[in-house]
Amino acid sequence: MAGGSTPGFFSDAVMLLGGAVIAAPLFKRIGLGTVLGYLAAGVVIGPLSRMVTEGEEILSIAELGVVFLLFIIGLELKPSRLWSLRKDIFGLGLAQVFVSGVAITLLAMYLAGFALNSAVAIGFGLALSSTAFALQVLEERGEINRRHGRKSFAILLFQDLAIVPLLALLPFLAPAGPDSGGNDLQAFLTAIAAVAALVFAGRFLLNPLFQIIGNTGAREAMIAAALLVVLGAAMLMQVAGLSMAMGAFIAGVMLAESSYRHELEADIEPFRGLLLGLFFMAIGMSLEISVILENWIAILAAVPVLMAVKAVIIYGLCRVFGADHDVSVRTALILPQGGEFGFVLFSAAAALGIFSLDVASQLISVVTLTMALTPLSVALGQKFLRNETGEQMEESFEGAGGADVLMVGFSRFGQIASQILLSGGSDVTIIDHSADRVRSAQKFGFRIYFGDGTRKDVLEAAGIKRAKIVAVCTQKKEITDKVVDLVQSEYPDAILFVRSYDRTHTLELRAKGVQYEMRETFKSGLEFGRRTLEMLGASDELAQAIMEEVEKRDAERLRIQQSEGIFAGNDMVRTRPASPEPLIKPKREARIINTGEQTDESAEAGRVKERS
Repeated sequence: MAGGSTPGFFSDAVMLLGGAVIAAPLFKRIGLGTVLGYLAAGVVIGPLSRMVTEGEEILSIAELGVVFLLFIIGLELKPSRLWSLRKDIFGLGLAQVFVSGVAITLLAMYLAGFALNSAVAIGFGLALSSTAFALQVLEERGEINRRHGRKSFAILLFQDLAIVPLLALLPFLAPAGPDSGGNDLQAFLTAIAAVAALVFAGRFLLNPLFQIIGNTGAREAMIAAALLVVLGAAMLMQVAGLSMAMGAFIAGVMLAESSYRHELEADIEPFRGLLLGLFFMAIGMSLEISVILENWIAILAAVPVLMAVKAVIIYGLCRVFGADHDVSVRTALILPQGGEFGFVLFSAAAALGIFSLDVASQLISVVTLTMALTPLSVALGQKFLRNETGEQMEESFEGAGGADVLMVGFSRFGQIASQILLSGGSDVTIIDHSADRVRSAQKFGFRIYFGDGTRKDVLEAAGIKRAKIVAVCTQKKEITDKVVDLVQSEYPDAILFVRSYDRTHTLELRAKGVQYEMRETFKSGLEFGRRTLEMLGASDELAQAIMEEVEKRDAERLRIQQSEGIFAGNDMVRTRPASPEPLIKPKREARIINTGEQTDESAEAGRVKERS
């Protein structure tokens, strides 16, 4: 251990950590984002001061940050949700790579004077955007699950898939032609087999593995298993010639429905954050200042042209695929930069003699500068929005906690429910992810906080451990399910009262074992029907009895459907007027013939009550 490399390793680590600690909070504070802070720290530590010179070696390790990021993104995407993005992935994503690639190829030929083969490599290399930068910016802004976040993610996912055929295309662009086409089929079959093996392991092996380790109670073994899954999946894809990040993403998707999903996310998150920050710093350290100085005019001209062309193309394609103006603008200005896979393509192209190493260095500098300008392009995008909802609120939970009820979501349903609770003397802490709704409710004096109820740290800060009941009153089914899954996983003793979206959602919630659920429109529909029946001439007592009978029949039907499926109990649904059904009051009172008889109306009410 007395070798000279060890002190160097520790000094480099101290420099990198010190740069991260200073630059990231500083740039976050001034509104430029942590990504640009990491980049700036890398430039200062590397090419400017030469305190750390092993930028390329650090970058090869730091790329694991992108791998971990894609694994965590995969954990958030159930296969059903991924399938719902297929149009954006294989429609919008394919169109973006092709149209951008062709446009930049033509610019490289006619403006920069490159030959066709060089221009194609440059065009399609620059058509790719940065998965790491774009997703980090979206995550920092809390926009990854918004419409433009989903579209951006779909485009980035297709770009990650496109790297494989683009790398396969390079030998055909080389001056000597392709080395050999004989192994193309073998490489393709190897890639398919690797993906199939990973999917099989994800569906049938990983859950039992985590269950065995979880039962032992060995926390460190669970962390080791999580790292093994991510790195093993990444290595398998790399051996098969695919992207390491793609392997981690597939592993994440396969575990998205696992009961260990939240624990895996918590285990991986520290590694993801640290390595991703290191990745951005390594890019800054790898920047060739001398190349920029020698070709600064060409580079400075290329950077805005590239970003403008990509932004215009992405905006136009988003509009073609049905997105509105604001979503298209946000997506376009999230993805105008070059990407980390461009480094791979340009290095491979230079090695094949498609263009020189100097050209490759200039292209890498252009990509790096576009990455550095991404936070600024995102901020610029706010000026082009038509329906900007205003500045987002900061999450602050000062004074939260200690309430009887923690209510997640404060739309119409939650607002009505809160009146019952507050009128009954119960203390309620409310969290909602709509800044406008929070501001509005605060004006009326509600104890409400801005926060995302699908995050464990938000629930903790809002006092979930001290709440007697967690009332999930969110509007969207998928958000409700996410909150319920998180609470049941992390706080198994919590009592859950949940607003359900419809009958199918009710059955799903009952299967999950929530203590109480209520369909958002059920009671109001019953009351509406009762009042309508009264207006048609039925007495108050009869209408009330019929409403109660319908409610009890619905509860019985739900009980049957729980055991026999959604299509069971259809015979209990009224599709024709019931007979006899005295909806109109008689013109004169019925005359009682003897004490054993009843009026038709009271007899019908009695029969209703007997059936109930």
